[in-house]
Amino acid sequence: MKLIVLGASGWIGSHIVAEAKSRGHEITALVRAHDKYDVPNVTVKSFDLNDASDNLSALISDETVFVAAIGGRALGNHEIVKNTAKRLLNELPNTSIERLLWVGGAGSLEVAPNLKLIDTPEFPAEYKDEAIAQGEALDVFKHSSSPLNWTFISPAAEIFPGDKLNQYRTGAEQLITDEQGNSRISVADYAVAFVDEIEKAAHINKRMGVAY
Repeated sequence: MKLIVLGASGWIGSHIVAEAKSRGHEITALVRAHDKYDVPNVTVKSFDLNDASDNLSALISDETVFVAAIGGRALGNHEIVKNTAKRLLNELPNTSIERLLWVGGAGSLEVAPNLKLIDTPEFPAEYKDEAIAQGEALDVFKHSSSPLNWTFISPAAEIFPGDKLNQYRTGAEQLITDEQGNSRISVADYAVAFVDEIEKAAHINKRMGVAY
């Protein structure tokens, strides 16, 4: 497949690129600092979400899958998350893109009926703004009338650097936990699950959760 990846230089985005590339997919990376991104066999194009004059559609040629791995933590502009979801749902149907896969958050997953992870006392305060922003983006997707097929992929409550085990479980709106009550996934195995979904298209217009 031909993929275009927004946020390819980020922590999660770079793992998705590496996993997709290892499976033979063709990748175009959209990054702010074109000169600082040097990944073999990846086409690189400059794009800055913070620059309203940047024409996204002009950067898409014949790719069919768009991957978005963005957040507002670095610059503190969390509103960019929801706004980007709206922008992609609006602009991508006019291009060759057939599917949008979004790196989501875990905060909006339910830990009990009508109780989201973000609303529990244990949720870290430093991640709250980011989690709220991802929850707003999810609402954008769920209430969209865009013809574009989307998938919002939430990691476990804890996503960490770690070796690839090539194993994971998937869910929907509920937080996935193990027998000890932990919700964890390595970034490498999150990328495995993400690229599996690119290839299998098993969660069209749905949220998908991923954890061990």
